[in-house]
Amino acid sequence: MPYQPQFTVSARLIGELEAIAVLRERILAATVQVPWMPSLQRDARVRNTHSSTAIEGNPLTLEQVRLIEEGHGLPAEPSRAKREVLNYLAGLRYLERHANKKRITHRDVFTLHTILAAEVMDQGDAGRYRDIQVYVGRYTPPAPRLVSGLMAELLAWWNEQSREWSPVISSAVLHYRFEDIHPFADGNGRTGRALALWDLYRRGFDTQHIFSVDEVYGEDRPAYYAALANVRKQGNDLTEWLQYSARALRVTLNRVWTRTQRLGASAAPKKVILRPRQEQLLQLLKDRRSMTPKEIRESVRVSKQGAMDLLNPLLEAGLVQRSGTQKSRRYRLT
Repeated sequence: MPYQPQFTVSARLIGELEAIAVLRERILAATVQVPWMPSLQRDARVRNTHSSTAIEGNPLTLEQVRLIEEGHGLPAEPSRAKREVLNYLAGLRYLERHANKKRITHRDVFTLHTILAAEVMDQGDAGRYRDIQVYVGRYTPPAPRLVSGLMAELLAWWNEQSREWSPVISSAVLHYRFEDIHPFADGNGRTGRALALWDLYRRGFDTQHIFSVDEVYGEDRPAYYAALANVRKQGNDLTEWLQYSARALRVTLNRVWTRTQRLGASAAPKKVILRPRQEQLLQLLKDRRSMTPKEIRESVRVSKQGAMDLLNPLLEAGLVQRSGTQKSRRYRLT
């Protein structure tokens, strides 16, 4: 028998769904230009990886995760932290390759978990449902003997009934129920968030793979965990969790839209994907009107070469312009 989620389609949820629909259409209309799409996809992949692993305690920064994704080494990098990042990047690429998969089976879930949890599990085996009792704070997930059956019910719902609802709703339901079952001995958080993302891919909501909702979850871990735990306090009513998840997705889309706007998505001659320090620099230039090279270096805390590494792509894209002589040089927004 398929899993039957309990929730109410509240006015607040409807409002979030409407706002999400508008933002999504704007973004899709602005991101049809093939030359810069791979960069935006890499940016989302890095943000999802950093956030989902950070939620579980990974200490690496967004910039360090970006360097790993680009194939660079890190000085004195923690081997486990790097392995978690490499695993998650590989897991996202697996989802991208199988974005059009029609039915998800136990074997597919095992494969994904194996990719995400290889060499980083504290207990149990990657790619196998747990045979031990686990505990999540004060919550005791179902006994091991029940896991396979509960997962079968969830997969039946995911493959059939979930399509009756918006992917915004179905992905959130899937996310919560997977974490509630906690089917593996370790790595459930990363796997559950990846499955929710897979649902957005499979349902055609994020066909270009450029959204990173885990970034919003990771920015306030206590609120994220509280939202999950609150479902049980509400007698397994998912209404408030759906509202929380929809808001997180709306914030995500707002950020993607802002980034595309800053890029001058419809006008810049060359497209670039902004790194965090470039976003910081553009905001500074907006606030101060113009800045000298020294002011830029001191404000963003980079070397002379580091400042040029940030500025050159922005200059080439037509987002920033340079004026003055070598000694009186200033930079301002175009």
